Amino acid sequence: MIPAELVHILYLVAIVAEAMTAALSAGRRQMDWLGVALLGSITALGGGSVRDVLLGRHPLSWVEHPSYLLITSAAALATIPVAHLMGHLRRLFLFLDAVGLVVFTIIGCDIAMGLGMPIVVVIASGMITGCVGGVLRDILCTDIPLLFRAELYATVSIVAGCLYAGGLWLDLPHDLVMVGAMLIGLAMRLLALRFGWSMPKFVYTESLH
Repeated sequence: MIPAELVHILYLVAIVAEAMTAALSAGRRQMDWLGVALLGSITALGGGSVRDVLLGRHPLSWVEHPSYLLITSAAALATIPVAHLMGHLRRLFLFLDAVGLVVFTIIGCDIAMGLGMPIVVVIASGMITGCVGGVLRDILCTDIPLLFRAELYATVSIVAGCLYAGGLWLDLPHDLVMVGAMLIGLAMRLLALRFGWSMPKFVYTESLH
């Protein structure tokens, strides 16, 4: 059986990585140190917070565990003195971001299932947990959110959520389903990054007559 401590460790690694990548986005927008800390925390914890609000789940995760705020803020601020090294660690952070996406997705699905939600809501909860933090980051940095671009990101979250929720609905062993969903989702994301896989784009230009 997969220990809950391992999932928690992966969650902590994921929120630290999300906070650090958000700090780089803050630096590109020349935010002050408070802005760096806030953007890091919002990116790392925003998806779970939106999920909890939509599902009526209280207290929010960072209210229940205030240490998450300290961890994400500290990780974002710690990025400032080492930002010049981040270019060499790009592949590592892309990998950690992919790990975070699938871990957040599974956690979001678990929470919705614990509340007795329908399977469609369970899958949506996983996607919200995995993706909305990045959407909030991009909105605050005035970028087009990654979720709304062609790159495979939300699609990976939906696939991982479907595999996880579907496997449990079929009464398959929990640990096998969780590991399988995470590995398939992680592989999809990494292959999409490697080969540039993307969803079809909708391109519309209004012609003037």
